[in-house]
Formats: sequence, structure tokens, C-alpha cells
Amino acid sequence: MAKLTVVPTPIGNLEDITFRAIRVLKEADLILAEDTRTTGFLLKHYEIQNKMISHHKFNEHQTVEQVVSRIKAGEQVALVSDAGTPAISDPGFLLVRECVRQGVDVDCLPGATAFVPALVVSGLPNEKFCFEGFLPPKKGRQTRLKELATESRTIIFYESPFRLIKTLTQLSEYVGTDREVSVSREISKLHEETVRGTLEEVIAHFQMNEPRGEFVIILGGLKEKKEKTGYQRFN
Repeated sequence: MAKLTVVPTPIGNLEDITFRAIRVLKEADLILAEDTRTTGFLLKHYEIQNKMISHHKFNEHQTVEQVVSRIKAGEQVALVSDAGTPAISDPGFLLVRECVRQGVDVDCLPGATAFVPALVVSGLPNEKFCFEGFLPPKKGRQTRLKELATESRTIIFYESPFRLIKTLTQLSEYVGTDREVSVSREISKLHEETVRGTLEEVIAHFQMNEPRGEFVIILGGLKEKKEKTGYQRFN
């Protein structure tokens, strides 16, 4: 039966893809890709030659209706982003929402996403957490930081190398320089690294070592500051 299948793709290592994901991509009538060049490299690696078109944040408002119509006409459509699970800080939500609204079946395969391994290796409490993704770049940023300062759960952020130090510094201003944090970069890639410590220590590390790659910030919640957790800091 025709449907939309959301397909997670590797966030680094090309082996981090499921057999099922490869099969779905091979069987799809159409693959929607955030960047056809990036996805083209993955498809070539797995000898997949199916039709592919661009579907990204700059055109998704215009293409959603057309894609839904194609699925309703009987096509199997697969949605991928450049890396990880579509719709998680990536394009995809609008299409999924419209499919649901129009009664079109949607599947989402389990697979790669950056924040789970970063959370697990952080050593910070992970039984309860909140995912923030990217903070607002300007409007609403300070308001959100103020709200998160009292959050008791572990908090997860995504950040680019260009704003990493700025974001860590702003976090320290709102939650204190002694709040525990873990910062992971280039997960599953050759230069994967995790730096753990207080915000003050981690900021100092990246002031001495230029941030490179894509980052996941795992920030301890408010209770983490008050409890003796035996948190071990090392780089």
C-alpha cells in the first residue's frame, strides 16, 4: 500500500544504517532528500538508483501538497535528511503532518539520531530528559534560556561549531559556571570526541581547541547541581 516512510540515515559512519532502511530506499518510487548530493553519495555506496528530488526547509511548504498527491496516487515515497532521523531538527514535520491530516499512512523506521549516543555516553542522568534541539538564534533566545535554568531534567541541545562557545557561555550565565555538561562532536565519525566537566571547564577546553564538526550539548538539570552524583570528569 502506498505510504510515506521516514528513513533515518547514518550520522557519520555509513555502516550505521539498517537492512530495512536499505530495502525501503531500493523499493521506493521516489526518495525525498534534504540535499541530493549528500544522499546521492549514500545511495551510490549501497547501489541504489531510484528517483530522487530535493525536499528541504526552503521548498517544503511548496512541495508538500504535490508529494501527498503522489502518495495518494499509489507511489511509495521515502523521506531522508542529510543525516539522522528526518523531522528531528531537520525537514520532515510539515510533510508528516499533512499526510496524517489527509489520512495517508506514515511509517518511521528506527535508526540513527545524534542525541541518543551523546546522552548515553555523557554520564549524566538519562532516565528523564528534554530535547531542545537548536536554541532560537535571536528572538526568544534569552527567554528560553531563563526558562531552562530551572529545568530539573537533563537538557539536550544541538549546536554548530560557530556558535558553540557563545551558547556554552550563555548557558553558564543562566545556570552557573559549575553546572555539569557533556559535549560530543562528530558522533560515529573518525574524529568523534566527548568532553565532560563543568561549563567553566568545557568552555576553557574549546577556547583552547577550536570547535570543529557538529555538536550535541548534554546539560545536567538543576538537581544535578545540588546532588553528590560521583560524576567523573574526563576528556
